[in-house]
Amino acid sequence: MKKPSSAALRKRRHQLLRALPPIEQIVRGSLIETYKRCGRPSCHCVDGPGHGPKRYLSTIARTGERPRLGYVPNGTYPQVAEFLANYRKLQEMLNEICAINAELLRRRESLD
Repeated sequence: MKKPSSAALRKRRHQLLRALPPIEQIVRGSLIETYKRCGRPSCHCVDGPGHGPKRYLSTIARTGERPRLGYVPNGTYPQVAEFLANYRKLQEMLNEICAINAELLRRRESLD
């Protein structure tokens, strides 16, 4: 398999930079979805999965701190899910940019 040229690596890095998600639309964490039973014997939740879904965002504010849970209303769920996806996408893109830069350095070429 042929290795990409340095020009191709720089072009790919430039494409990644242009495609980065908006920084203000990123959140790190994970969504937790729960269903709860109310305890009333005549309620439909007795035989079903329960009331819900209720969603919570688990985030770590700072390194070393315990995770925090915040309730996510159903109306904001799509936006929160998108922001979480943007974070994962950003991580993947940064990893690829770092790999490109490391390869250029390995080749003893300019990073510009």
